[in-house]
Amino acid sequence: MSDATLHDARQSPDDFAVQIADQIDSFLVAVSEVAKGDEPGSAIPFLLLEVSQLLLAGGRLGAHEDFVPDEQYEPDAGPEPDADGMRERFAALMEPADVYSEVFDPYVPRSEPVACRISDDLADIITDLRHGMAHYRAGRVSEALWWWQFSYFSNWGPSASACLRALQSLLAHIRTETPLDELNGLDTDDALGRDDASLEEEAGRVMAAEIAAPLGLGAKARA
Repeated sequence: MSDATLHDARQSPDDFAVQIADQIDSFLVAVSEVAKGDEPGSAIPFLLLEVSQLLLAGGRLGAHEDFVPDEQYEPDAGPEPDADGMRERFAALMEPADVYSEVFDPYVPRSEPVACRISDDLADIITDLRHGMAHYRAGRVSEALWWWQFSYFSNWGPSASACLRALQSLLAHIRTETPLDELNGLDTDDALGRDDASLEEEAGRVMAAEIAAPLGLGAKARA
């Protein structure tokens, strides 16, 4: 067991809760700023950093013994803020590389990759974290920790892990100026019905002005 893990085990539940809540609140504030789209050129590296830091909080929640809420039934946390606006803004920021391929469960034999969206992942993560934060701010600390831990395993943790891999891969393509492969029909909407030519054209635009240019990365000169 590492010194950090031992240190966490010696902390009082209130200290642990404050640290987790601070990490989650920092993530929510940061990604809300990214979603405004004021600095599109830094959106991908900034989201990579924020999701990475959030997963540290998730790892701490996952490694902790199970939290037990004070009440048998979850108290009403009030109306859920609508994340659809942020989902749409993230989709616009990530276009045309919003869609990526992910294996839902790596321990299911012969799992087929499924199409996911970074914008959907971020909106789902935000919704889960906000729900727990409503409990935390209402003074229901054990309820907040239980919710954040439960939803880390069931929803926002897998979404954040998948989103992190997609962002890391995308940034690696940008920094190494390596074009993405043809999308091969990858999309979450089967009704799009795009032909192979349009898919190839879209894949070729991924490293163009929408992503590479704002980061100041041009195409390498031909030898």
